[in-house]
Amino acid sequence: MAKRSTVQLVAGEVQRGREAGFAKGVEHGRWYGKCEAAISKVQFQPPVFPVHVMFVATAKGYPYAPLDAAIADTLRSMTARFSLTNVEQPVVQQAGMLRPDVVIFLDGLQYPPDQVDAIRALGIRTAIWFTDDPYYSDITRSLAPHYDYVFTLESNCVEFYRQLGCQNVFYLPLGVNPAEFRPRNPDLSLRREISFVGSAYHKRVDFFNQITPYLLTRDVSITGLWWDRLNDYKLMQSRVRAGQWMGPLETAATYNGAKIVINMHRAHDDETFNSNNESQLTAISPNPRTFEISACGTLQLTDIRDDLARFYVPGVEIDTYSSPQELVQKLDYYLNNEEARQAIALRAMYRTMKEHTYAHRLTTMLSVMFP
Repeated sequence: MAKRSTVQLVAGEVQRGREAGFAKGVEHGRWYGKCEAAISKVQFQPPVFPVHVMFVATAKGYPYAPLDAAIADTLRSMTARFSLTNVEQPVVQQAGMLRPDVVIFLDGLQYPPDQVDAIRALGIRTAIWFTDDPYYSDITRSLAPHYDYVFTLESNCVEFYRQLGCQNVFYLPLGVNPAEFRPRNPDLSLRREISFVGSAYHKRVDFFNQITPYLLTRDVSITGLWWDRLNDYKLMQSRVRAGQWMGPLETAATYNGAKIVINMHRAHDDETFNSNNESQLTAISPNPRTFEISACGTLQLTDIRDDLARFYVPGVEIDTYSSPQELVQKLDYYLNNEEARQAIALRAMYRTMKEHTYAHRLTTMLSVMFP
């Protein structure tokens, strides 16, 4: 009799597990269908420019490798002729032989400016897209004047470069590669209430120290370097995947697996890996993660940047926080209000696919140089 009761209990648990799994699958299937339907309405077909572009990748490995690849693939599809090289190659000789209409450098922090001058001496235009402004402005201030065109992802740096004598300076934030960052069906092992992806810069750690008591009550995942700096790291350790870089697909899967992703911008005066001491430029523009999270159809709670409203309507397509207390309040609210959470996430994803992909960004760049 006892044996039969045990069998019945096990069978009941299995049945309940099946029903719960089925319900979760139906719920996610409906959500995924909504996302794909929205994306289908905003497929952007960029123009093909009748020019020859040489793209100089960073060759820096992670986290730049996915950025190199995404921009190279997009440029290849948008130009009549495309040549790919990197800063470790003889770029001047390659440019002299191939004679492109423009040579575009990404980041460019490790490329000698006299080599840029040599390319320009060949009568070939050059452009630089700075990807880490304003955190390396003590370095970029000596590089920017050597280029014909300067593009920066920080709007506060536009006037900075113009004052250095640069004639053609444009604000151009990074974006997303929709082949990588988009709604997906994440593995159950990645499902979380809250996720954060990023390095533990000191000011981020100070902030997270204040919300640790709340995070300990939730299903949380934190991924990135140096998170052993947390005051309560031993308590948080099971929630932290430390000391690793994730590729774009793994990052996108992490975003997709979360109900809410926290975005926290790097402080312009943080002590870690910062070369902004001389210039002391503040940062007001959203980071690339802003677009990547939104593209995955996941609700994002981000700290406030003055430029954010240029890209998303706060409270409608994205939501913000200004203090640890406000972040905790909004996390609680959206975890208990599924309809509101999904509505904002869907609108952000739609806006991102409509306006903030690399195809959009590079259309802007090429239109500036080849009107």
